[in-house]
Amino acid sequence: MSVAVEAKDLVKVFGSVRALDGLSFSIENGEIFGLIGLNGAGKTTALRITSTLLLPTSGTVKVFGRDVVEEASEVRSLISYLPEEAGAYKNLSGNEYLKFMASFRAKNKDAVRELVDVASEISGLGERLRDKVKGYSKGMKRRLLVARALMTKPKLAVLDEPTSGLDVLHSVHVRGIIKRYVKKQGVTVLLSSHNMLEVEYLCDRVALINKGRILATGSPAELKTRYKAVNLEDVFGEVVGFA
Repeated sequence: MSVAVEAKDLVKVFGSVRALDGLSFSIENGEIFGLIGLNGAGKTTALRITSTLLLPTSGTVKVFGRDVVEEASEVRSLISYLPEEAGAYKNLSGNEYLKFMASFRAKNKDAVRELVDVASEISGLGERLRDKVKGYSKGMKRRLLVARALMTKPKLAVLDEPTSGLDVLHSVHVRGIIKRYVKKQGVTVLLSSHNMLEVEYLCDRVALINKGRILATGSPAELKTRYKAVNLEDVFGEVVGFA
């Protein structure tokens, strides 16, 4: 498999805070890769640098061979980014929102229609897409936003806490979208989460991050075996305890 993302010795400093401290990781093409850790561990900072939204203080990230600083516009054409606190225009219907967002990537009306059809299927919202977004629950909004992020079939989808704050049913639906659709389309995914059990279900490989540094990397099964743990929560406790 070819390398989709390669981060080397990433450092990001905000004033007196060292958010990333020599972070390095690589993601294979077609892989679902998770950065997991507590709030404030540096996950979102790493995702924003990978998405060209933040400049690193030092170090490099390449997305399919393109440098996120020197070739930012090329990287943006390959990726889709979904922030944890993303929102949609509340006075548009779900369909209108998807059409508006599709128009930034599609070349004509037929292409817009095709993207909206894809997003409609991904979201599973059915007739509710005719309703205004302001009437959606948080879970419905998140399903709409995940559909928006995936409808263009990006080479890399960057998802920050994709199920944060959702109830069980909506969380299950969003996880199912990521697991099934992404694998079907061969999309590479970089996601962050502090939900260890969720990541264990979703990810091919994970990196445990704490205080801006990666402490361990591997598949969930490999990490559980290595640390003689029942689940990733126990693995994380062991690894942070050793750090």
